[in-house]
Amino acid sequence: MASIFTRIINREIPGHIVAENDTFIAFLDVMPLVHGHVLVVPKKETDYIFDLDDDTLAGLYVFAKKVAVAQKKAVPCKRIGIAVIGLEVPHTHVHLVPMNSVGDINFTQPKLKPSQEELASVAEKIRKAF
Repeated sequence: MASIFTRIINREIPGHIVAENDTFIAFLDVMPLVHGHVLVVPKKETDYIFDLDDDTLAGLYVFAKKVAVAQKKAVPCKRIGIAVIGLEVPHTHVHLVPMNSVGDINFTQPKLKPSQEELASVAEKIRKAF
């Protein structure tokens, strides 16, 4: 069965996409730690990040860097934190989290529940920052 990320990639379910190329896609986390929390995902479904071939792994981080640069322009923060947890969805993904303090990237804290309108607004700001 396809992961929820593959379903977003295939446009079977909606996602607030901020960047995409032939190999990778970046979209907002719908239950973010903070506003502007983005997930960067290879389009080829692979569960564990270290099962990616070297070129895909390197490309994932180069793509994530481009997203983070735009994200930092669009979302007020000191820096963009990066985390790979990978237990929630069996599809490799990198979290890019706008940070003003180390607590902003604490995955045990309650998640936000932004409206679709709030998500769409943040996604548009990030897309415009590219």
